[in-house]
Parts: sequence; structure tokens; C-alpha cells
Amino acid sequence: MVIPPLSPADVREMLDLSAADAFDAYLVSGGLPLILDEWPTGASVGDYLAEAVPDPTSALLVSGERALAAEFPPQSQAGLVLRAIGSGERTFSLVARAAGDMPQASLSRALRLLIQKRAVEDELPLSTKPSRETRYTVADPYLRFWLSFLGPHLSEIERGRGDLTLNRILTSWSSWRGRVVEPVIREALRRLPGDQLPAQGAVIGGYWTRTNDPEIDIVGADRGPVARRICFVGSIKWQENRPFDAHDLGRLLMHRSQLPGADESVPTLAVSRSGTAVDGIRVLSAEDLLTAYQN
Repeated sequence: MVIPPLSPADVREMLDLSAADAFDAYLVSGGLPLILDEWPTGASVGDYLAEAVPDPTSALLVSGERALAAEFPPQSQAGLVLRAIGSGERTFSLVARAAGDMPQASLSRALRLLIQKRAVEDELPLSTKPSRETRYTVADPYLRFWLSFLGPHLSEIERGRGDLTLNRILTSWSSWRGRVVEPVIREALRRLPGDQLPAQGAVIGGYWTRTNDPEIDIVGADRGPVARRICFVGSIKWQENRPFDAHDLGRLLMHRSQLPGADESVPTLAVSRSGTAVDGIRVLSAEDLLTAYQN
């Protein structure tokens, strides 16, 4: 039986946060009740991390360590692969290198196991043209955070230097959040009623090439991973005090022209934490995304 975690909307209600801060808290906690239970009501991510990171007994640190030790010991092949993906590697070759130049057959077996256990998700670019550019990501937001920032530095925290770990998190937070929020936003878009999107798309994913040029955050299509019809394309800008602007729109339109199956008639969408500075494009906010979880 798969028991899902709390949603971003649940996190907002439980912690009494703004919509944008609720998504931040979700990226750190993964919606796990044990972590949210120790999160002070109304506290920002920075405030919570300042308390939890230096404490080696906090639920934030202990939950990931226990879960991975039980399922994927560090020296197991699956454990090595999961930690390689958690460190930020997303392609087969880069994961193999980060896992100690693991042989192709061994890596394939480990990835199948991780996907079967729902620890890792594999995604293909969404367009009208077949692609083999598979990307791998850690499925659970909390484990993505733990593997990126906490797991590699447990010894540092245990010897009383959690301040170093905390500073590392805060320094990297904005760029890291911009990447890992994308699958969370795509999941929210899948749940939204069709009248809130530019066009009805049965499947929502992203598009990329080996060189990441072009790379499109949001692609809506009639089916996947090889679509018959592209329904809309979109961009995610998740920064404080930087709205979606004319430069972002120009880049989205340029990349749309390079997407197989898309042309100038394909509608556009922006998801922005800080609103927009341009007209002529549908823009969804954090508040809009949370409506996806309303009963």
C-alpha cells in the first residue's frame, strides 16, 4: 500500500504559510508529517533550517538516514546510484561516472530496482519526435533535499559544525530550488482543471536535448512521450523579486520554435513566484497552483 505524503496545500494549512512559502516547505519536508510536526507554525524555511540542521536528532536529519539505511545501504549498487542521482546527476552516463564508473549492466539493474520501488523517476522529453534522452530524478522531494545537502555532511553535523552545512544550504538555496521545484509544479499543473490552462493537455512534461539547448520547462500534449499534438508550452520562474519578463518570454518563444511539433499557434504559459512584467501570456502564481489540491 502506497501512502502519499501531505500535499503543498496541506503544508500551507498545517504551518500557516503563504502559498510560495508552503512550496518551499514542501521542497524541504516532502510533506512528511514527522518533519512538519517539528516545524514551528509560520516559520520560514530559513528559520526552520537554522534550528533543525545543527541538531543531529531532528526529524529532518534522522528520517532520511533511517529510510535509506533500511532500503538502500550506502555500499549497495542501488544505494550508490540513488546517491549519485541525489547529488544532481541526471543522465545515464553521468550517473554511472558518479557511482564509481559502474558497469552499464549493473547500472541498468540498479535503476530498474529504484524505479520499481518508486525511489527514482525516469522521464523522456515530450514532443512529437521520439527521443532517448532519459533523465533520472529522485522521486521524493524530501530525499532530494536530504541527498543534496544533508546526507553527504552528516559527520560534519555530528561533530558540531552544522553551521557549515546550514551556510552551504542557504548559499545554494535559490539555484537548487529553481531546479527541484519544476517536477512539483508540473504535478500541480496535471491536477489543475483544464480551464486554468491555455489548452487542454492530457500529458504534461518537459522538453530537452542532450545539450539542453533548447530546454522547455513545461510542455502540454495529447499523449506522451511521443505526442501527436503539442497543446501548450511554458516556462517556470521561481525567484523572489524577479518576475517573468520580456527576456523570459522571448527565450520561451525561441525555444518553442525549436520544439518538434510546435509552431506559432501553440499557446504559452508562465508559472512565476513573483508575477509578470509582460502582457500577452497566461501566468499562474503559487496561489493558483495550490487550487489544484482543493477537493
